[in-house]
Amino acid sequence: MLKRLMILGAGGHGGVVADAAQCCGYREIGFVDERWPELSQKFVWPVVAAQLSAQVGDWQVAVAVGHNERRLHLIRELMERGVDLPTIIHPSASVSRHATLGRGCFVAAQAVVGVGAVIGIGAIVNTSASVDHDCVLSDGVHISPGAHLAGTVTVGECSWIGIGAVVREGVAVGAHAMVGAGAAVIANVPDGAQVLGIPARRKT
Repeated sequence: MLKRLMILGAGGHGGVVADAAQCCGYREIGFVDERWPELSQKFVWPVVAAQLSAQVGDWQVAVAVGHNERRLHLIRELMERGVDLPTIIHPSASVSRHATLGRGCFVAAQAVVGVGAVIGIGAIVNTSASVDHDCVLSDGVHISPGAHLAGTVTVGECSWIGIGAVVREGVAVGAHAMVGAGAAVIANVPDGAQVLGIPARRKT
């Protein structure tokens, strides 16, 4: 069967998703982006429309929108429509066969997802990030490149762990929280909080 993928969002993350999808064997890849027709191509792949058609046929759809809440909203809308939303895992990533990944997830090159980890729908585990054993990432979470979560960490819905950040084992990061780049999180982070630094402290 011909593998076809339509990607919503032709920004930087969209290009990363397309590259991984091509490595996974997708033979036809296209983009939907609101900048069409001014934007007609992303690298070697065409941008074909400003909005996704109501009928997508046998195309699978990936949502490559960086904004966590927006990405999750779009994914949930597509799920209600019965659209096929694959989980895309770059071939160089290491994902335990005993991990659970929700629909529409993306695991980038050189990322690691450990045994017993549970990844919610529409989550991103980005380049060279690691999510260790028994972690739980809620829907719409983004673990940025080079970030590392030790075992049994929980991350609430739509939270963002910044590039190069580390989170100690057993820590809970609340929903809609943001962990700054390079931060070292050694204590729980409340819902909606922004934390920065080493050790990470709440931004005031």
